[in-house]
Amino acid sequence: MKQADILIVNARVLTLDEGGRCEAVAIAGNEIIFAGDREGASGLRHNGTRMIDAQGGTVLPGFIEAHMHIFSGAAELDQLHLTGVKGFTELADKVGAYARGKPQAKLLVAQGADYTILGTEERVTRHHLDRMVPDQPFMMFSPDHHTAWANTAALEKAGILKGRDMPVGCEIVMGGDGLANGELREGGAIDPVRMLAGAVRERLGLETGGEPSPLPSPEERADDRAIMRRGLAHCARHGITSFHNMDGNFYQLELLDEIDREEGLPVRARIPFHMKNFMKLSELEKASEMHRRFHSDRLRSGFVKLFMDGVIDSGTAVMVEPYAVASVKNGDPLFTAEHFNEIAVEADRRGLQIAVHAIGDGAVNSVLNGYEAAAKANGRRDSRHRIEHIEVVLPSDIARFAELGVVASMQPPHPPGTMGLPLEPTLGLIGDDRLPYAYAWQTLRKAGTRLAFASDWPVSDINPLCGIHAAVTRKAWKKGLPEQKQSLADALAGYAADGAWTEFMEDRKGRIVPGMLADIVVLSGDIETVAPEEIDKLTPVVTICDGRITYEG
Repeated sequence: MKQADILIVNARVLTLDEGGRCEAVAIAGNEIIFAGDREGASGLRHNGTRMIDAQGGTVLPGFIEAHMHIFSGAAELDQLHLTGVKGFTELADKVGAYARGKPQAKLLVAQGADYTILGTEERVTRHHLDRMVPDQPFMMFSPDHHTAWANTAALEKAGILKGRDMPVGCEIVMGGDGLANGELREGGAIDPVRMLAGAVRERLGLETGGEPSPLPSPEERADDRAIMRRGLAHCARHGITSFHNMDGNFYQLELLDEIDREEGLPVRARIPFHMKNFMKLSELEKASEMHRRFHSDRLRSGFVKLFMDGVIDSGTAVMVEPYAVASVKNGDPLFTAEHFNEIAVEADRRGLQIAVHAIGDGAVNSVLNGYEAAAKANGRRDSRHRIEHIEVVLPSDIARFAELGVVASMQPPHPPGTMGLPLEPTLGLIGDDRLPYAYAWQTLRKAGTRLAFASDWPVSDINPLCGIHAAVTRKAWKKGLPEQKQSLADALAGYAADGAWTEFMEDRKGRIVPGMLADIVVLSGDIETVAPEEIDKLTPVVTICDGRITYEG
Protein backbone atom coordinates (compact mmCIF):
# COMPACT_ATOMS: atom_id res chain seq x y z
CA MET A 1 0.00 0.00 0.00
CA LYS A 2 1.10 3.58 -0.65
CA GLN A 3 2.34 5.61 2.27
CA ALA A 4 0.46 8.68 3.42
CA ASP A 5 1.25 12.23 2.42
CA ILE A 6 -1.38 13.41 4.92
CA LEU A 7 -2.62 11.45 7.92
CA ILE A 8 -5.62 12.62 9.97
CA VAL A 9 -5.83 11.00 13.40
CA ASN A 10 -7.72 11.34 16.68
CA ALA A 11 -10.82 12.03 14.64
CA ARG A 12 -14.50 11.18 14.63
CA VAL A 13 -14.77 10.46 10.94
CA LEU A 14 -18.24 10.37 9.40
CA THR A 15 -17.68 8.64 6.08
CA LEU A 16 -21.25 9.15 4.77
CA ASP A 17 -20.85 5.60 3.48
CA GLU A 18 -22.14 2.28 4.74
CA GLY A 19 -19.10 1.97 7.01
CA GLY A 20 -20.37 4.96 8.95
CA ARG A 21 -17.51 5.95 11.26
CA CYS A 22 -13.79 5.52 11.78
CA GLU A 23 -10.96 7.36 13.55
CA ALA A 24 -8.25 7.97 10.96
CA VAL A 25 -7.89 8.88 7.30
CA ALA A 26 -4.81 8.61 5.09
CA ILE A 27 -4.23 10.51 1.85
CA ALA A 28 -1.65 9.88 -0.87
CA GLY A 29 -1.53 12.29 -3.77
CA ASN A 30 -5.11 13.33 -4.44
CA GLU A 31 -6.67 10.08 -3.24
CA ILE A 32 -7.97 8.66 0.03
CA ILE A 33 -6.02 5.43 0.59
CA PHE A 34 -7.25 4.45 4.07
CA ALA A 35 -10.20 5.07 6.37
CA GLY A 36 -10.10 3.01 9.53
CA ASP A 37 -8.60 2.71 13.00
CA ARG A 38 -5.54 4.57 14.28
CA GLU A 39 -3.48 1.40 14.53
CA GLY A 40 -4.05 0.61 10.85
CA ALA A 41 -3.19 4.17 9.90
CA SER A 42 0.07 4.22 11.85
CA GLY A 43 1.75 1.85 9.41
CA LEU A 44 1.19 4.35 6.59
CA ARG A 45 3.24 7.09 8.21
CA HIS A 46 6.73 8.03 7.02
CA ASN A 47 9.14 10.87 7.73
CA GLY A 48 7.47 13.21 5.26
CA THR A 49 3.86 12.53 6.31
CA ARG A 50 1.92 15.64 7.33
CA MET A 51 0.10 14.75 10.56
CA ILE A 52 -3.23 16.41 11.39
CA ASP A 53 -4.56 15.85 14.90
CA ALA A 54 -8.32 16.38 14.74
CA GLN A 55 -8.46 16.51 18.56
CA GLY A 56 -11.72 14.59 18.63
CA GLY A 57 -13.39 16.83 16.05
CA THR A 58 -15.60 15.58 13.25
CA VAL A 59 -14.02 14.81 9.89
CA LEU A 60 -16.37 14.90 6.91
CA PRO A 61 -16.22 14.72 3.13
CA GLY A 62 -15.58 18.24 1.87
CA PHE A 63 -18.76 20.26 1.64
CA ILE A 64 -20.37 20.46 -1.79
CA GLU A 65 -22.17 23.78 -2.27
CA ALA A 66 -24.82 22.77 -4.80
CA HIS A 67 -26.08 26.25 -5.74
CA MET A 68 -24.05 29.46 -5.66
CA HIS A 69 -22.64 32.32 -7.77
CA ILE A 70 -18.85 32.43 -7.49
CA PHE A 71 -17.94 35.50 -9.57
CA SER A 72 -20.63 37.91 -8.35
CA GLY A 73 -20.32 36.61 -4.78
CA ALA A 74 -16.59 37.22 -4.82
CA ALA A 75 -17.08 40.73 -6.23
CA GLU A 76 -19.51 41.56 -3.41
CA LEU A 77 -17.10 40.71 -0.61
CA ASP A 78 -15.89 44.32 -0.38
CA GLN A 79 -19.30 45.98 -0.74
CA LEU A 80 -21.44 47.28 2.15
CA HIS A 81 -23.37 44.47 3.87
CA LEU A 82 -26.63 45.28 5.64
CA THR A 83 -27.63 41.90 7.06
CA GLY A 84 -29.38 42.43 10.38
CA VAL A 85 -29.71 46.21 9.95
CA LYS A 86 -33.16 47.47 11.03
CA GLY A 87 -34.79 50.90 10.95
CA PHE A 88 -34.04 54.14 9.15
CA THR A 89 -31.53 55.47 11.69
CA GLU A 90 -29.28 52.40 11.70
CA LEU A 91 -29.51 52.11 7.92
CA ALA A 92 -28.69 55.80 7.43
CA ASP A 93 -25.69 55.54 9.76
CA LYS A 94 -24.27 52.53 7.89
CA VAL A 95 -24.89 53.93 4.43
CA GLY A 96 -23.64 57.41 5.31
CA ALA A 97 -20.38 56.08 6.74
CA TYR A 98 -19.87 53.88 3.68
CA ALA A 99 -20.50 56.80 1.31
CA ARG A 100 -18.05 59.07 3.16
CA GLY A 101 -15.36 56.42 2.74
CA LYS A 102 -15.86 56.22 -1.05
CA PRO A 103 -16.31 59.79 -2.29
CA GLN A 104 -15.05 58.98 -5.81
CA ALA A 105 -17.15 55.85 -6.41
CA LYS A 106 -19.27 56.00 -9.57
CA LEU A 107 -21.91 53.88 -7.83
CA LEU A 108 -22.18 52.93 -4.16
CA VAL A 109 -23.60 49.43 -3.69
CA ALA A 110 -24.96 47.70 -0.59
CA GLN A 111 -26.18 44.13 -0.15
CA GLY A 112 -28.55 42.27 2.16
CA ALA A 113 -31.28 44.87 2.79
CA ASP A 114 -34.41 43.08 4.00
CA TYR A 115 -37.66 43.99 2.26
CA THR A 116 -38.82 45.10 5.72
CA ILE A 117 -35.64 46.98 6.63
CA LEU A 118 -37.74 50.06 7.48
CA GLY A 119 -40.45 47.97 9.17
CA THR A 120 -43.41 45.94 7.98
CA GLU A 121 -45.53 49.01 7.20
CA GLU A 122 -43.05 51.07 5.17
CA ARG A 123 -41.41 50.18 1.85
CA VAL A 124 -38.10 51.77 0.85
CA THR A 125 -38.28 54.56 -1.75
CA ARG A 126 -35.72 56.81 -3.40
CA HIS A 127 -36.76 59.57 -1.01
CA HIS A 128 -35.53 57.56 1.99
CA LEU A 129 -32.21 56.93 0.24
CA ASP A 130 -31.87 60.58 -0.84
CA ARG A 131 -31.84 61.55 2.85
CA MET A 132 -28.85 59.21 3.36
CA VAL A 133 -26.94 59.87 0.12
CA PRO A 134 -28.28 62.97 -1.68
CA ASP A 135 -25.73 63.52 -4.46
CA GLN A 136 -23.85 60.27 -5.14
CA PRO A 137 -25.53 57.36 -6.99
CA PHE A 138 -26.46 54.66 -4.48
CA MET A 139 -28.26 51.33 -4.82
CA MET A 140 -28.95 48.59 -2.29
CA PHE A 141 -30.05 45.03 -2.96
CA SER A 142 -32.46 42.72 -1.19
CA PRO A 143 -30.92 39.47 0.09
CA ASP A 144 -32.39 37.54 -2.84
CA HIS A 145 -30.82 39.99 -5.37
CA HIS A 146 -34.09 40.15 -7.32
CA THR A 147 -35.02 43.62 -6.03
CA ALA A 148 -32.93 46.77 -5.58
CA TRP A 149 -33.65 50.28 -4.38
CA ALA A 150 -31.86 53.27 -5.89
CA ASN A 151 -31.67 56.93 -4.93
CA THR A 152 -32.68 59.76 -7.25
CA ALA A 153 -29.09 60.47 -8.33
CA ALA A 154 -28.70 56.86 -9.51
CA LEU A 155 -32.06 56.75 -11.29
CA GLU A 156 -31.40 60.07 -13.02
CA LYS A 157 -27.91 59.18 -14.14
CA ALA A 158 -29.13 55.78 -15.42
CA GLY A 159 -31.87 57.48 -17.41
CA ILE A 160 -34.77 55.64 -15.79
CA LEU A 161 -36.21 58.24 -13.39
CA LYS A 162 -39.14 58.67 -15.80
CA GLY A 163 -39.46 54.92 -16.35
CA ARG A 164 -38.62 52.76 -19.36
CA ASP A 165 -40.12 49.81 -21.20
CA MET A 166 -39.03 46.60 -19.51
CA PRO A 167 -38.54 42.96 -20.54
CA VAL A 168 -41.09 40.43 -19.30
CA GLY A 169 -40.86 39.84 -15.56
CA CYS A 170 -39.01 43.12 -14.85
CA GLU A 171 -40.43 46.37 -13.45
CA ILE A 172 -39.41 49.90 -12.58
CA VAL A 173 -41.97 50.69 -9.87
CA MET A 174 -43.49 54.10 -10.53
CA GLY A 175 -44.70 56.58 -7.92
CA GLY A 176 -47.80 58.72 -7.83
CA ASP A 177 -45.78 61.65 -9.18
CA GLY A 178 -45.14 59.84 -12.44
CA LEU A 179 -41.48 59.19 -11.57
CA ALA A 180 -39.72 55.99 -10.54
CA ASN A 181 -40.14 55.51 -6.79
CA GLY A 182 -36.74 53.80 -6.44
CA GLU A 183 -37.77 50.14 -6.35
CA LEU A 184 -36.38 48.05 -9.22
CA ARG A 185 -37.56 44.48 -9.77
CA GLU A 186 -35.38 41.94 -11.59
CA GLY A 187 -32.29 42.37 -13.73
CA GLY A 188 -33.77 44.30 -16.63
CA ALA A 189 -34.79 47.10 -14.28
CA ILE A 190 -31.66 46.96 -12.13
CA ASP A 191 -29.03 46.78 -14.87
CA PRO A 192 -29.21 50.42 -16.07
CA VAL A 193 -28.18 51.54 -12.58
CA ARG A 194 -25.66 48.75 -12.11
CA MET A 195 -23.90 49.78 -15.33
CA LEU A 196 -23.03 53.16 -13.79
CA ALA A 197 -20.15 51.37 -12.05
CA GLY A 198 -18.62 50.52 -15.42
CA ALA A 199 -17.83 47.01 -16.67
CA VAL A 200 -19.68 44.37 -14.68
CA ARG A 201 -18.08 41.26 -16.11
CA GLU A 202 -18.88 39.35 -12.91
CA ARG A 203 -22.60 39.69 -13.75
CA LEU A 204 -22.52 38.58 -17.39
CA GLY A 205 -22.96 34.89 -16.63
CA LEU A 206 -26.09 35.76 -14.68
CA GLU A 207 -27.57 38.64 -16.66
CA THR A 208 -26.87 37.75 -20.29
CA GLY A 209 -25.13 34.38 -20.40
CA GLY A 210 -22.78 36.05 -22.88
CA GLU A 211 -19.11 36.93 -23.09
CA PRO A 212 -17.39 40.27 -22.32
CA SER A 213 -17.45 42.74 -25.19
CA PRO A 214 -15.05 44.31 -25.76
CA LEU A 215 -12.64 41.66 -24.58
CA PRO A 216 -10.96 42.55 -21.27
CA SER A 217 -7.41 43.84 -21.38
CA PRO A 218 -4.69 41.67 -19.81
CA GLU A 219 -4.82 43.94 -16.74
CA GLU A 220 -8.62 43.62 -16.46
CA ARG A 221 -8.38 39.85 -16.87
CA ALA A 222 -5.78 39.73 -14.08
CA ASP A 223 -8.13 41.80 -11.89
CA ASP A 224 -10.94 39.31 -12.57
CA ARG A 225 -8.71 36.37 -11.68
CA ALA A 226 -7.92 38.14 -8.41
CA ILE A 227 -11.65 38.49 -7.70
CA MET A 228 -12.14 34.79 -8.45
CA ARG A 229 -9.25 33.85 -6.16
CA ARG A 230 -10.87 35.79 -3.29
CA GLY A 231 -14.11 33.91 -3.86
CA LEU A 232 -12.37 30.53 -4.02
CA ALA A 233 -10.46 31.27 -0.80
CA HIS A 234 -13.77 32.26 0.82
CA CYS A 235 -15.18 28.85 -0.16
CA ALA A 236 -12.16 26.94 1.15
CA ARG A 237 -12.29 28.84 4.45
CA HIS A 238 -15.78 27.43 4.95
CA GLY A 239 -14.84 23.82 4.25
CA ILE A 240 -16.18 23.82 0.69
CA THR A 241 -14.31 21.62 -1.76
CA SER A 242 -16.80 21.69 -4.67
CA PHE A 243 -19.46 24.05 -5.92
CA HIS A 244 -22.15 24.03 -8.60
CA ASN A 245 -22.34 27.52 -10.04
CA MET A 246 -25.76 28.73 -11.11
CA ASP A 247 -24.70 31.22 -13.74
CA GLY A 248 -22.01 30.91 -16.33
CA ASN A 249 -20.25 31.62 -19.59
CA PHE A 250 -16.96 30.72 -21.26
CA TYR A 251 -15.25 33.64 -19.54
CA GLN A 252 -15.80 32.21 -16.05
CA LEU A 253 -14.56 28.81 -17.20
CA GLU A 254 -11.49 30.39 -18.77
CA LEU A 255 -10.63 32.41 -15.65
CA LEU A 256 -10.94 29.33 -13.47
CA ASP A 257 -8.92 27.29 -15.96
CA GLU A 258 -6.14 29.90 -15.88
CA ILE A 259 -6.06 29.74 -12.08
CA ASP A 260 -6.04 25.94 -12.24
CA ARG A 261 -3.10 25.94 -14.64
CA GLU A 262 -1.18 28.48 -12.55
CA GLU A 263 -1.58 26.99 -9.09
CA GLY A 264 -4.39 24.42 -9.08
CA LEU A 265 -7.95 25.26 -8.11
CA PRO A 266 -8.51 25.13 -4.33
CA VAL A 267 -12.18 24.25 -4.94
CA ARG A 268 -13.71 22.10 -7.66
CA ALA A 269 -16.04 24.08 -9.92
CA ARG A 270 -18.95 23.24 -12.18
CA ILE A 271 -20.07 26.09 -14.45
CA PRO A 272 -23.22 26.01 -16.64
CA PHE A 273 -24.30 27.60 -19.86
CA HIS A 274 -26.98 30.15 -18.93
CA MET A 275 -29.86 29.95 -21.39
CA LYS A 276 -31.88 33.18 -21.56
CA ASN A 277 -35.35 33.60 -23.00
CA PHE A 278 -34.10 35.79 -25.87
CA MET A 279 -31.64 33.15 -27.13
CA LYS A 280 -32.19 30.90 -30.14
CA LEU A 281 -32.38 27.17 -29.58
CA SER A 282 -29.22 26.75 -31.66
CA GLU A 283 -27.24 28.51 -28.91
CA LEU A 284 -27.38 25.27 -26.93
CA GLU A 285 -24.44 24.28 -29.12
CA LYS A 286 -22.41 26.63 -26.91
CA ALA A 287 -23.44 24.52 -23.90
CA SER A 288 -22.26 21.39 -25.67
CA GLU A 289 -18.96 23.06 -26.56
CA MET A 290 -18.45 24.16 -22.94
CA HIS A 291 -19.02 20.54 -21.94
CA ARG A 292 -16.54 19.25 -24.53
CA ARG A 293 -13.81 21.71 -23.54
CA PHE A 294 -14.14 21.52 -19.76
CA HIS A 295 -14.68 18.11 -18.19
CA SER A 296 -11.90 17.47 -15.66
CA ASP A 297 -12.40 16.47 -12.03
CA ARG A 298 -11.52 20.05 -10.99
CA LEU A 299 -13.34 22.10 -13.63
CA ARG A 300 -16.42 20.95 -15.49
CA SER A 301 -19.47 22.21 -17.33
CA GLY A 302 -22.13 19.89 -18.76
CA PHE A 303 -25.34 21.59 -17.69
CA VAL A 304 -27.74 24.35 -18.67
CA LYS A 305 -29.20 26.89 -16.21
CA LEU A 306 -32.47 28.76 -16.76
CA PHE A 307 -34.75 31.05 -14.74
CA MET A 308 -38.48 30.34 -14.92
CA ASP A 309 -39.62 33.06 -12.50
CA GLY A 310 -38.49 35.56 -9.87
CA VAL A 311 -39.08 35.59 -6.10
CA ILE A 312 -42.05 35.70 -3.74
CA ASP A 313 -41.25 38.89 -1.84
CA SER A 314 -41.33 41.07 -4.97
CA GLY A 315 -44.33 39.26 -6.45
CA THR A 316 -42.31 38.00 -9.42
CA ALA A 317 -42.58 34.29 -8.52
CA VAL A 318 -45.23 32.51 -10.61
CA MET A 319 -48.10 30.99 -8.63
CA VAL A 320 -51.00 28.90 -9.92
CA GLU A 321 -53.45 30.76 -7.69
CA PRO A 322 -53.12 34.50 -6.95
CA TYR A 323 -50.96 35.76 -4.11
CA ALA A 324 -52.71 35.87 -0.74
CA VAL A 325 -52.23 39.67 -0.68
CA ALA A 326 -54.75 41.01 -3.18
CA SER A 327 -52.70 44.07 -4.13
CA VAL A 328 -49.81 41.90 -5.40
CA LYS A 329 -50.27 40.68 -8.96
CA ASN A 330 -48.98 37.29 -10.02
CA GLY A 331 -45.55 37.03 -11.60
CA ASP A 332 -45.01 36.39 -15.31
CA PRO A 333 -43.15 33.26 -16.43
CA LEU A 334 -39.89 34.05 -18.18
CA PHE A 335 -40.47 31.23 -20.69
CA THR A 336 -43.77 30.13 -22.19
CA ALA A 337 -44.58 26.46 -21.68
CA GLU A 338 -43.94 25.75 -25.36
CA HIS A 339 -40.60 27.57 -25.38
CA PHE A 340 -39.34 25.86 -22.23
CA ASN A 341 -40.45 22.41 -23.43
CA GLU A 342 -38.54 22.96 -26.68
CA ILE A 343 -35.37 23.88 -24.77
CA ALA A 344 -35.73 20.99 -22.32
CA VAL A 345 -36.17 18.47 -25.12
CA GLU A 346 -33.12 19.75 -27.04
CA ALA A 347 -30.82 20.08 -24.01
CA ASP A 348 -31.82 16.60 -22.87
CA ARG A 349 -31.25 15.23 -26.37
CA ARG A 350 -27.71 16.59 -26.19
CA GLY A 351 -27.13 14.71 -22.93
CA LEU A 352 -26.91 17.92 -20.91
CA GLN A 353 -28.25 18.24 -17.39
CA ILE A 354 -30.77 21.04 -16.82
CA ALA A 355 -31.16 23.22 -13.70
CA VAL A 356 -34.04 25.69 -13.48
CA HIS A 357 -34.75 28.42 -10.94
CA ALA A 358 -38.44 27.90 -10.09
CA ILE A 359 -39.82 29.36 -6.86
CA GLY A 360 -43.59 29.60 -7.28
CA ASP A 361 -45.75 26.49 -7.62
CA GLY A 362 -46.76 27.55 -11.14
CA ALA A 363 -43.13 27.79 -12.21
CA VAL A 364 -42.27 24.43 -10.61
CA ASN A 365 -45.20 22.81 -12.43
CA SER A 366 -44.05 24.22 -15.77
CA VAL A 367 -40.53 22.88 -15.29
CA LEU A 368 -41.75 19.41 -14.33
CA ASN A 369 -43.94 19.44 -17.45
CA GLY A 370 -40.89 20.32 -19.55
CA TYR A 371 -38.85 17.49 -18.05
CA GLU A 372 -41.71 15.10 -18.73
CA ALA A 373 -41.85 16.31 -22.33
CA ALA A 374 -38.09 15.67 -22.67
CA ALA A 375 -38.44 12.13 -21.34
CA LYS A 376 -41.28 11.42 -23.77
CA ALA A 377 -39.40 12.86 -26.73
CA ASN A 378 -35.98 11.35 -26.03
CA GLY A 379 -36.74 8.33 -23.86
CA ARG A 380 -36.10 8.04 -20.15
CA ARG A 381 -32.45 8.26 -19.08
CA ASP A 382 -30.53 8.99 -15.90
CA SER A 383 -30.66 12.74 -16.54
CA ARG A 384 -30.76 14.02 -12.93
CA HIS A 385 -32.37 17.27 -14.06
CA ARG A 386 -32.80 19.74 -11.23
CA ILE A 387 -35.20 22.35 -9.96
CA GLU A 388 -33.68 25.12 -7.87
CA HIS A 389 -35.42 26.57 -4.77
CA ILE A 390 -38.99 25.12 -5.01
CA GLU A 391 -40.28 27.48 -2.36
CA VAL A 392 -43.88 26.45 -3.04
CA VAL A 393 -45.01 23.23 -4.72
CA LEU A 394 -48.44 21.97 -5.79
CA PRO A 395 -49.58 18.89 -3.80
CA SER A 396 -50.16 17.12 -7.12
CA ASP A 397 -46.52 17.73 -8.16
CA ILE A 398 -44.82 16.25 -5.07
CA ALA A 399 -44.77 12.66 -6.36
CA ARG A 400 -43.66 13.76 -9.83
CA PHE A 401 -40.13 14.62 -8.64
CA ALA A 402 -39.33 11.00 -7.86
CA GLU A 403 -41.32 9.70 -10.83
CA LEU A 404 -39.27 11.85 -13.22
CA GLY A 405 -35.97 11.47 -11.32
CA VAL A 406 -35.76 15.22 -10.68
CA VAL A 407 -33.40 16.56 -7.99
CA ALA A 408 -34.82 19.09 -5.52
CA SER A 409 -32.00 21.62 -5.09
CA MET A 410 -33.02 23.55 -1.97
CA GLN A 411 -31.46 26.05 0.41
CA PRO A 412 -31.83 25.57 4.19
CA PRO A 413 -30.99 29.26 4.90
CA HIS A 414 -33.97 30.50 2.86
CA PRO A 415 -37.25 29.82 4.75
CA PRO A 416 -38.77 32.84 6.52
CA GLY A 417 -37.67 32.98 10.15
CA THR A 418 -34.36 31.23 9.38
CA MET A 419 -30.95 32.82 9.98
CA GLY A 420 -32.48 36.18 10.86
CA LEU A 421 -34.87 36.40 7.92
CA PRO A 422 -38.23 38.03 8.76
CA LEU A 423 -41.45 36.04 8.50
CA GLU A 424 -43.14 38.78 6.52
CA PRO A 425 -43.88 39.66 3.82
CA THR A 426 -43.17 36.11 2.60
CA LEU A 427 -45.66 34.12 4.68
CA GLY A 428 -48.45 36.61 4.08
CA LEU A 429 -47.88 36.47 0.32
CA ILE A 430 -47.84 32.66 0.29
CA GLY A 431 -51.03 32.43 2.37
CA ASP A 432 -52.19 29.82 4.87
CA ASP A 433 -53.50 27.37 2.25
CA ARG A 434 -50.08 27.03 0.62
CA LEU A 435 -47.94 26.95 3.80
CA PRO A 436 -48.01 23.12 4.08
CA TYR A 437 -46.30 23.01 0.68
CA ALA A 438 -43.80 25.82 1.24
CA TYR A 439 -40.07 25.01 1.56
CA ALA A 440 -41.27 21.41 1.82
CA TRP A 441 -37.94 19.62 2.29
CA GLN A 442 -39.14 16.63 4.27
CA THR A 443 -42.39 16.30 2.32
CA LEU A 444 -40.38 15.91 -0.87
CA ARG A 445 -37.86 13.60 0.80
CA LYS A 446 -40.61 11.30 2.09
CA ALA A 447 -41.98 11.12 -1.45
CA GLY A 448 -38.65 9.68 -2.62
CA THR A 449 -37.01 12.83 -3.96
CA ARG A 450 -33.24 13.28 -3.81
CA LEU A 451 -32.34 16.64 -2.21
CA ALA A 452 -29.16 18.68 -2.67
CA PHE A 453 -28.46 21.54 -0.23
CA ALA A 454 -26.70 24.88 -0.63
CA SER A 455 -26.71 28.55 0.36
CA ASP A 456 -27.24 30.36 -2.98
CA TRP A 457 -24.31 32.60 -1.94
CA PRO A 458 -24.19 35.58 -2.08
CA VAL A 459 -27.94 35.50 -1.42
CA SER A 460 -27.25 33.81 1.94
CA ASP A 461 -24.21 33.20 4.13
CA ILE A 462 -22.04 30.65 2.35
CA ASN A 463 -21.20 28.78 5.59
CA PRO A 464 -22.46 25.16 5.23
CA LEU A 465 -22.46 24.77 9.01
CA CYS A 466 -25.01 27.58 9.20
CA GLY A 467 -27.03 25.76 6.56
CA ILE A 468 -26.84 22.46 8.45
CA HIS A 469 -27.85 24.28 11.63
CA ALA A 470 -30.83 25.79 9.76
CA ALA A 471 -31.84 22.39 8.39
CA VAL A 472 -31.83 20.53 11.72
CA THR A 473 -33.38 23.30 13.86
CA ARG A 474 -36.12 24.55 11.55
CA LYS A 475 -39.37 25.26 13.38
CA ALA A 476 -42.91 25.17 11.96
CA TRP A 477 -44.42 28.62 11.39
CA LYS A 478 -47.80 27.54 12.71
CA LYS A 479 -49.27 24.63 14.65
CA GLY A 480 -50.40 21.75 12.48
CA LEU A 481 -47.99 22.32 9.60
CA PRO A 482 -45.93 19.32 8.42
CA GLU A 483 -42.51 18.89 10.05
CA GLN A 484 -39.84 19.92 7.55
CA LYS A 485 -36.67 19.97 9.66
CA GLN A 486 -33.98 17.49 8.69
CA SER A 487 -32.09 14.80 10.54
CA LEU A 488 -28.38 15.47 10.94
CA ALA A 489 -27.58 12.53 8.65
CA ASP A 490 -29.82 13.87 5.88
CA ALA A 491 -28.49 17.42 6.26
CA LEU A 492 -24.89 16.22 6.00
CA ALA A 493 -25.71 14.09 2.96
CA GLY A 494 -27.39 17.11 1.36
CA TYR A 495 -24.13 19.05 1.67
CA ALA A 496 -21.88 16.21 0.51
CA ALA A 497 -22.89 12.78 -0.84
CA ASP A 498 -26.15 13.94 -2.42
CA GLY A 499 -24.43 16.93 -3.99
CA ALA A 500 -21.89 14.56 -5.53
CA TRP A 501 -24.69 12.33 -6.83
CA THR A 502 -26.45 15.35 -8.32
CA GLU A 503 -23.40 16.10 -10.50
CA PHE A 504 -22.78 12.45 -11.48
CA MET A 505 -19.66 12.26 -9.29
CA GLU A 506 -20.83 9.88 -6.57
CA ASP A 507 -18.11 7.41 -7.58
CA ARG A 508 -15.40 10.05 -7.05
CA LYS A 509 -16.38 12.24 -4.10
CA GLY A 510 -18.91 12.94 -1.37
CA ARG A 511 -17.78 10.05 0.85
CA ILE A 512 -14.63 9.15 2.79
CA VAL A 513 -13.76 5.82 1.23
CA PRO A 514 -10.44 4.48 -0.13
CA GLY A 515 -10.17 5.26 -3.82
CA MET A 516 -12.22 8.48 -3.60
CA LEU A 517 -10.80 11.92 -4.28
CA ALA A 518 -9.18 13.45 -1.19
CA ASP A 519 -11.73 16.19 -0.42
CA ILE A 520 -12.09 16.51 3.36
CA VAL A 521 -12.99 19.03 6.05
CA VAL A 522 -11.90 18.81 9.69
CA LEU A 523 -14.22 20.58 12.15
CA SER A 524 -13.44 22.27 15.47
CA GLY A 525 -15.73 19.93 17.42
CA ASP A 526 -17.95 16.86 17.27
CA ILE A 527 -21.02 17.69 15.21
CA GLU A 528 -22.89 14.65 16.57
CA THR A 529 -22.57 15.56 20.23
CA VAL A 530 -22.83 19.34 20.11
CA ALA A 531 -26.36 20.64 20.67
CA PRO A 532 -28.16 21.20 17.35
CA GLU A 533 -28.55 24.87 18.26
CA GLU A 534 -24.75 25.15 18.50
CA ILE A 535 -23.79 23.54 15.18
CA ASP A 536 -23.26 26.94 13.58
CA LYS A 537 -20.64 27.71 16.23
CA LEU A 538 -18.39 24.96 14.82
CA THR A 539 -15.77 26.02 12.30
CA PRO A 540 -13.56 24.29 9.74
CA VAL A 541 -9.99 24.03 11.02
CA VAL A 542 -8.57 22.29 7.94
CA THR A 543 -9.92 21.99 4.41
CA ILE A 544 -8.31 19.54 1.98
CA CYS A 545 -9.21 19.54 -1.73
CA ASP A 546 -7.66 17.16 -4.24
CA GLY A 547 -5.11 16.13 -1.61
CA ARG A 548 -3.93 19.71 -0.97
CA ILE A 549 -4.52 21.69 2.21
CA THR A 550 -6.47 24.68 0.92
CA TYR A 551 -7.34 26.24 4.28
CA GLU A 552 -5.90 25.94 7.76
CA GLY A 553 -7.33 27.98 10.62
